[in-house]
Amino acid sequence: MAKSRIRHKNPIIGSPYTPYWETNARDSGLYLWWAFCIHHGLNYKPMAIIISQNGKNAVKVEKSTFEKEDSLQQYIYQNPESIPLYDIKEDIRLLILAREFPTNSGPIDAIGIDKFGELYIVETKLYKNPDKRIVIAQVIDYGAALWKHSNDFNEFLSILDEHTQRVFSLRTTEKIQSFFQLSEEEATALIDKSKRNLNDGVFHFVILMDKLDDRLKDLILYVNQNSQFDIYAVELEYYKHDTYEIVIPRIFGAEVKKDIAVSSGSSARRKWDERSMLEDAKQKFNPDELVLFEKIYNFSKENADLINFGTGSYATFSPIFEKLCSKSLFTLGTDKRLSFNFEWVGHDNPETMGKLKEGLDKIGFKFKEDYSNTRPSFPFEDWSLKTDEIIRVINNLLS
Repeated sequence: MAKSRIRHKNPIIGSPYTPYWETNARDSGLYLWWAFCIHHGLNYKPMAIIISQNGKNAVKVEKSTFEKEDSLQQYIYQNPESIPLYDIKEDIRLLILAREFPTNSGPIDAIGIDKFGELYIVETKLYKNPDKRIVIAQVIDYGAALWKHSNDFNEFLSILDEHTQRVFSLRTTEKIQSFFQLSEEEATALIDKSKRNLNDGVFHFVILMDKLDDRLKDLILYVNQNSQFDIYAVELEYYKHDTYEIVIPRIFGAEVKKDIAVSSGSSARRKWDERSMLEDAKQKFNPDELVLFEKIYNFSKENADLINFGTGSYATFSPIFEKLCSKSLFTLGTDKRLSFNFEWVGHDNPETMGKLKEGLDKIGFKFKEDYSNTRPSFPFEDWSLKTDEIIRVINNLLS
């Protein structure tokens, strides 16, 4: 098999990358995928790249450009590895879930997620675009608009499902499970983490450009140093030879060290138990609210075969009534939200799921037609006045 050689005209002083590589060719043509991140602080200039095959027919490849922002978006969507988040934390992999995600502030170019449930808002800009100087304000505005979906996570997830089903023929949870090689339970836990990040407005902002100027780099460093935002700018140096592409990504903004997998101040997720959950509830509920929370918990404690306590920045409990289902019927948290776990229940016992939904319909809850694939979540004001009726619905199922 032939070998293809790539040589730097000017080696990069101080870089861990040697100026000479050999790669195997695929079939009879040149096969090349080359992407690396140059260390921060180098006085870097676009390199001259020489490509030869079998040591002959050397060709100098000049720097190319993305002619349209849509081309840059499509490239990132198909090659998320070209966003060098591994330069911030080496085990980060990014899955792009959707392009042109709709918000009240306009469509977000791309939304991504990592294996920690962290959400990424990606905005692409060409250097020639006259509004590139306001791109930081633009991505933060997108973050604020996306945060509004925290009131209806199921709507947010259904929009993502439309994208993932169209592109991957998989629902979002299924694509996440496949991409990160997770079990069903692990994928569900990751979705729950992303839900909490959405509720808290915790996002990582990534600005992708074919060329960055020093003012934008300085502004990003300033914002990261003096705020809780994580904003990264990625410059993609792009070369094209025949049908082959070379992309050299460089990331800026990582100089300010923050843990990319932190949503609430610590990478260790708190494990809750009964005592700590009730203490947390006393801190977050007023006395009247606490009575209703404890009423549902005490009913669960008396009737459930098992109660699972969650992990994260706020406490949750999920009771399992084995007579009805091996999965929890609902989850209630100290964030004051009550979720009905139709998706989990339906996989285990569709009959129980249907009866639960029917009973909740009768007491005034409204669900979407595809409720069986969701775990709808309701704020305190939507469930608190129905506390006794919710308990009665579950009691009827048990009897």
